[in-house]
Amino acid sequence: MSDKLPGEDRRDGHAPPGVSRRGFLSTTAAGGVAAGVLPSALTAEQAGASIKQIVASGGHSSALSVTVNGRRHQVTIDNRTSLLDLLRERLALPGTKKGCDQGACGACTVLVDGSRVNACLTLAVRCRDAEVTTIEGLASDDGELHALQRTFVEQDAFQCGYCTPGQIMSGVACIREGHTGSREEIREWMSGNLCRCGCYVKIVNAIAQTARAGRS
Repeated sequence: MSDKLPGEDRRDGHAPPGVSRRGFLSTTAAGGVAAGVLPSALTAEQAGASIKQIVASGGHSSALSVTVNGRRHQVTIDNRTSLLDLLRERLALPGTKKGCDQGACGACTVLVDGSRVNACLTLAVRCRDAEVTTIEGLASDDGELHALQRTFVEQDAFQCGYCTPGQIMSGVACIREGHTGSREEIREWMSGNLCRCGCYVKIVNAIAQTARAGRS
């Protein structure tokens, strides 16, 4: 069977402005596929527009009032925003570190109403009207370091320093909670904070020394 439709030039093998059989079939098939795909594409586009309208109307956002390190902040955030991202990205407080972002390393530990939490697992909207303290808020207004911060320096309880803010915040809570009766107890209650450099002995030393001095 010839591969040409009626009207094609059969003398020199060059197709005039006609359409070959193969071209005709290919065009028809492509048209059929397009006819089946376009409605779905339009539906997806319409769905996307609807989602944008919901977001724009405030359906996924909330106004939040929160006190961080003694300063009141009024912000509007996506309801899915973590406390960690609020602190780092919106309030310019990068001292709280993002480590595993899964609540396993403790690098993002902060205090919320005096209790230690993993900021990466805490929704910012749950901190409405709460008092949040980060590593930046431990030092006094005149710049004097917190007692545990000074002891960390004295004990050389850090190497790379990435986990140090979380270690100190957790250590402050550990002392305030009264979990410093022994080195074993300190290790147990600090077990949620990992140190990749392996400074655990000196970290325990710093917390124990601060607790003995009655400073928290």
